[in-house]
Amino acid sequence: MRNNFYILFFLLVCQFILAQKPSIKKANELFANKAYVEAAKMYEQLKHDQKVLQNLADSYYYNAQMKFASTHYGTLFFTYKDSVKPEYYFRYANALKGIEDFEKGDIIMGEYLKYSVDTKKFREHLNNIVPFNYTVRQMTRSNSTGDFGISFFGEKVVFASLRNTESPLYKWNDRPYLDLYEATVSKDGILENIKPFSEIINTKTHESSATFSKDGKTMYFNRTNDVQVQVGEEKFASVKLFKAVFENNAWTNVTELPFSSDQFSTQHPMLSPDEKKLYFSSDRPGSIGSFDIYFVDIFEDGGYGEPQNLGDNINTIHREQFPFIAEDETLYFASEGLQGLGGLDIFMARTYDGVYGKPINLGETINTGMDDFAYVLKANEGIGYFASNRKGTDNLYSFVREENERRFIVEGDVRDINTKELLPGTTVTLYDMDDKLIGQLVVGENADYVFNSEPNTKYKIVADRDFYASKTEIFETTDDGRVRFTIELEIESYDDAEDIIVTKEDGLVYIQLENIYFDLDKWDIKPEAANTLDVLVAIMKKYPRMEIELGAHTDTRASDAYNLRLSHNRANSTLEYLLENGIERNRMRSKGFGERVPLINCGDNCSEVEHSINRRVEFIVRK
Repeated sequence: MRNNFYILFFLLVCQFILAQKPSIKKANELFANKAYVEAAKMYEQLKHDQKVLQNLADSYYYNAQMKFASTHYGTLFFTYKDSVKPEYYFRYANALKGIEDFEKGDIIMGEYLKYSVDTKKFREHLNNIVPFNYTVRQMTRSNSTGDFGISFFGEKVVFASLRNTESPLYKWNDRPYLDLYEATVSKDGILENIKPFSEIINTKTHESSATFSKDGKTMYFNRTNDVQVQVGEEKFASVKLFKAVFENNAWTNVTELPFSSDQFSTQHPMLSPDEKKLYFSSDRPGSIGSFDIYFVDIFEDGGYGEPQNLGDNINTIHREQFPFIAEDETLYFASEGLQGLGGLDIFMARTYDGVYGKPINLGETINTGMDDFAYVLKANEGIGYFASNRKGTDNLYSFVREENERRFIVEGDVRDINTKELLPGTTVTLYDMDDKLIGQLVVGENADYVFNSEPNTKYKIVADRDFYASKTEIFETTDDGRVRFTIELEIESYDDAEDIIVTKEDGLVYIQLENIYFDLDKWDIKPEAANTLDVLVAIMKKYPRMEIELGAHTDTRASDAYNLRLSHNRANSTLEYLLENGIERNRMRSKGFGERVPLINCGDNCSEVEHSINRRVEFIVRK
């Protein structure tokens, strides 16, 4: 009997040891099931190949542990950069911004976006144009409560929290499941009299993001599905929207909204001020990005219209979540796809004739390099609340906002004059009429710019972009109460503007001139060559930002070393001619290629015509 006990004990110990032994299969299962805390622990013990590094960094990233995430993304990029997919650039950049390494984060984000990013200048720019400045205070004295998704509930507030220590742990973050709580708020913005919300609403799964009718008798909220379903290669529990009504002093009639689904998530409901629309965020089929903001009409009979996407003026290929509609119909929401400081930032978009205008980042008095979201507002009192994980976990913050006195604004976007396509990465600069620099901005994905201006003042606004002609507009502000001067800058590419400038199949932009001929073994500029170069001088004076490379090529007669030296001298001679005719040296560079890059690869059997084709000077536009 005793021997059987020891055998059983030995088997149980072995089973426990085997269960704890790290393996790539077990770690990947944990990661696939979104058990990121346990997955990270196991990945840390495994050999850090590319797949492990990706999942390890992601496990920290999804739990807002940006210090560890950025370290492992950094190792991933150092070791495997040539094969890293674009989405890791995006997360790595935001992880760096989360630890306030904005300079390096901008470099990585610039590689992802394919145009330059300057967060420092963007922050300075926002300080001039945001409509409000915020004074922010944390609403609790603890940083570990996991509070977010606050909403107004009469004289109280309702919010989601991880406070229920009796709840089982959620594998994503090893914290309790979310429940709704109600509380009052003190005059200095601190949560008081906190207690769980109705037991009818709170269940064994997640509840969050409640919104209430003004009479307090109807509520909408999130609830996570209590079962996981297989969708494609992923198994997950979707988030759904529910409605409940308050009758006989209790919440009852909890019903799932008909546009929720097991196949995708629908979350963050928000009633419009007139209670005729319900806004929400969803990754349903047809979304532009991972999550978009939608609305449905609420009919008088209690039915709902079809979900309507707010469109690409609001939504991006990344996350847009937590909509809030103010009394004046202004939309506030969180986005990680619009240009920001890192992670989710809070934006506002005003409505013009029922259409939302371009969103404005609320600026660094409220946003950080981490996630800032779930903004709600009492506009008439200038106060409100939001959530942020700026201290490592979700916490609620109260704010007081005051108007930014700098209110005269010039705004617009930059487009190609012919295709009308937006041109992100364009530099837009505002000057006064004495050419004093007022502001400068590299436009983001939406190619839009906003500058602070003064009343009764004349300005010059300039758009500059590589391979495009500069565009200048002059405008004058007034003091008639109009604070926004919308100026769309349309600029034209060199190859559209000039017949002799063409983009070839190799992707390079060439200035096509008659060939420049030199006497045998010579490199001085002959009169007929000067005539051709004078055309180039005129082009470069017409476009003062244009920069070119002069490439001189020879035929294959004579040795390779001799031809290389000869072509170098001819390229330099051409550059000197342009310099003598008023073109700055820093706009040009010259290079001799010798016989190494022939247009016709005929070797030692070239005809005189083929030799003459290979013997050339090319002009490539570099900027």
